[in-house]
Amino acid sequence: MLIEIKVPDLAESVPDATCLEWKKVPGDYVKEGENLIDLETDKVTLEIVAPNDGVITAILKREGDLVLTGDILATLDSKGIKKASVETLNQENKPAQISSEEGGDLSLTKAGPAARKLLIENAIDASALKGTGKDGRITKEDVLKFLETPVDDLKESETSGQIEYQRQEKRVPLTRLRKRIAEKLLAAQEENALLTTFNEVDMSAIRDIRNRYREEFLAKTEAKLGFMSFFIKATVESLKSFPIVNASIDGDDVIYHSYFDIGVAVGSGKGLVVPIIKDADLLSFAQIEERIKEYGEKAQKGGLTVEDLVGGTFTISNGGVYGSLVSTPIINSPQSAILGMHKIQERPVVRDGQIVARPMMYLALTYDHRLIDGREAVQFLDYVRQCLEEPSRLLLEL
Repeated sequence: MLIEIKVPDLAESVPDATCLEWKKVPGDYVKEGENLIDLETDKVTLEIVAPNDGVITAILKREGDLVLTGDILATLDSKGIKKASVETLNQENKPAQISSEEGGDLSLTKAGPAARKLLIENAIDASALKGTGKDGRITKEDVLKFLETPVDDLKESETSGQIEYQRQEKRVPLTRLRKRIAEKLLAAQEENALLTTFNEVDMSAIRDIRNRYREEFLAKTEAKLGFMSFFIKATVESLKSFPIVNASIDGDDVIYHSYFDIGVAVGSGKGLVVPIIKDADLLSFAQIEERIKEYGEKAQKGGLTVEDLVGGTFTISNGGVYGSLVSTPIINSPQSAILGMHKIQERPVVRDGQIVARPMMYLALTYDHRLIDGREAVQFLDYVRQCLEEPSRLLLEL
């Protein structure tokens, strides 16, 4: 039976997708669930997998093509498994060999179309690469990895014994995700009146709670008790007290949100993404931690869906995991504010007239001054601090 492999439904905010390199060629045998090609959108990279076991009979879209929801990417014959052996089909569909007499590079026949283009553009001898694809095929990733491999800056000349300095450059196109990130950040700065206010929080109470209940919490919920769940809970309580910070501007109107969908900025291999924890006010500490873990794993594997990233009324960014001591985050439009967490550092502070060491963290709130006044921003951030320094407030909702 011939099966059409189509572009899945894209979100309303994602008009199209770009085809990346095919991982299979016509005639290849594939198993159900095996990744065939990745589609890159402005938000995420989608994996297109084989719907059944079978043989790829045709590829209808090439690398770099823009595709829409429902477009046919390829066709698969689910009965082809019984008609011919995998080895025969693959042999019949291998690319034609290039004769050295015709001036071709025999080693290029081992490379896929995208990889071959990169090899030619960067004048790389394909024989120097070891392909990781099927039957030793050189993939685009193999070439990019080769380009990223450091080379010795110094090389001794075989003739003169002198030291020669090598200066190299490489040109790599921006991904659609990186382009979209750049566009949104520039738009946020150009279209909003951004201002940042700072505060600092003593993390002693939360650190003590985590140390005291960490093992019991893990045993009961199968989730690790981290800092982010405390920050999300504290943020939600603060947003309830200052609803303007949870609002957004739409033309000449202000939209107030009665729900609390908190975006958590996480790093992925392809750039910063912000999955949304919807209805965070209805979730327990354990449920929040489980959701954060799930999103983190999906981000690293490139498995986030468009639905995971759509919406959000407020965002939290944790630069502290990378060692940042203080920074000014940029809002995620159309949201009006973003909270920046930072590195926890032992610092001397005065308590009851005595200088003592405490685990301190700087907090930063960047906000759109068109909508949020400085007084509200400062009070909001100070309320977050109070909730974190006195976690009992989170339980009593004070």
